[in-house]
Amino acid sequence: MRIYTDEELAQLLDKEIFHLISQVADELGVECYVVGGYVRDIFLERPSNDIDVVVVGSGIQVASALKQRLGKKAHLSVFRNFGTAQVKFRDTEVEFVGARKESYSHDSRKPMVEDGTLEDDQNRRDFTINAMAICLNADRFGELVDPFYGIEDLEDGIIRTPLDPDITFSDDPLRMLRCIRFATQLRFLIDEETFDALERNAERIKIVSGERIKDELNKIMMTPTPSRGFVDLYRCGLLQIILPELTALDIVETKDGRAHKNNFYHTLEVLDNICKKTDNLWLRWAALMHDIGKPRCKRWDASTGWTFHNHNFIGAKMVPQVFRRLSLPLDMKMKYVQKLVDMHMRPIVIADEVVTDSAVRRLMNDAGDDIDDLITLCEADITSKNEGRKKMFLENFRMVREKLTDLKEKDYKRLLQPVIDGNEIMEMFNLKPSREVGELKKYLKDAVLDNRVENEREPLMKMLVEKARKMGVIN
Repeated sequence: MRIYTDEELAQLLDKEIFHLISQVADELGVECYVVGGYVRDIFLERPSNDIDVVVVGSGIQVASALKQRLGKKAHLSVFRNFGTAQVKFRDTEVEFVGARKESYSHDSRKPMVEDGTLEDDQNRRDFTINAMAICLNADRFGELVDPFYGIEDLEDGIIRTPLDPDITFSDDPLRMLRCIRFATQLRFLIDEETFDALERNAERIKIVSGERIKDELNKIMMTPTPSRGFVDLYRCGLLQIILPELTALDIVETKDGRAHKNNFYHTLEVLDNICKKTDNLWLRWAALMHDIGKPRCKRWDASTGWTFHNHNFIGAKMVPQVFRRLSLPLDMKMKYVQKLVDMHMRPIVIADEVVTDSAVRRLMNDAGDDIDDLITLCEADITSKNEGRKKMFLENFRMVREKLTDLKEKDYKRLLQPVIDGNEIMEMFNLKPSREVGELKKYLKDAVLDNRVENEREPLMKMLVEKARKMGVIN
């Protein structure tokens, strides 16, 4: 980060939009400040086109006057119920709000709002690094107002609330998730007093909607190392409320001197691994949820030790429950996550044995267009500390990818689907939809997938007639 003087800040704000806001504010005789994330990101040297402006007076009035000054090039949206307005100009969005002070009732995170001063407005901000303001009025243009030493916290890499953190978090519990999200995004530490307040107020998160929780979780998921956020969520007690399926993985049992791994920290390692390979949010969710079925499937077997048979199947059934609770989409994105959770053991089984053409063809047939994402998930799932075993798995996955590439080049969809379908089978043998039709279809498909026959009409027809005769479908 960089520290700027007021003169240097004035130069950084030497843009048409800020000078126009300045002129409008001065003409209306109101104080005007750019605040929040835009100011923070100036010092972090991060680009931003989303600008928040606080007006000590009517934000809507300043926004309307700015729209008139910009003419048809700008679009104005007014939200009178919230006392805010937005001006879109080219690739920039400016949000205007009147300075205000807030008070809360215990059972709601919606504040009672009244007009206030700049000091009141800064007092209500969530964190010191978001409470800085830069004046836009001509006589003070570029002057930094930083009553809570946000600059020092930026320098030290600290997330801290401006006022009493217990009040800050109890008033609006969503700020607890924002606290951890900012710490994760910026790779900052949470101030000790602030973190203690997270623990004390964790239960308050129950009044926040799944929709708002989901938004913050997704932002944590899209950071380079989301494990940082999930560890903090766990340490303060929020994760136990939001995602108990995940915290249930944090248990290690030992029997007869044999212990299984800690599947909670394994999951976070898998999540971080996959973040090195993809920005696909839903693939990251699949990584987070790939083992959630394990606690329900854990068994002890004296001969083999700890087992988690069918945890992939159980985990896939749990996915809709989690998505529904967190207001995540219940559409194809959820089905994609379900599919990957359900199938994540398949490539590993292949890679643990001799990689055969038949197994790869079956895998590709079942995974379809999601095959590459499935393999990426499985590669991320290799967290063994045994370097020899890890190397063997990665080499076998390389072979799986080679065989997949070869299949794709040969038009795998044509290769994997028998040219004789169910309708033709029913017509040939005068059958209605039935178990016999399903069995004959499966017989042909297995033969094609196992490469026991060319996917061509004549050899398939011969096999089909022989099988139908053995089943008594024909004489």
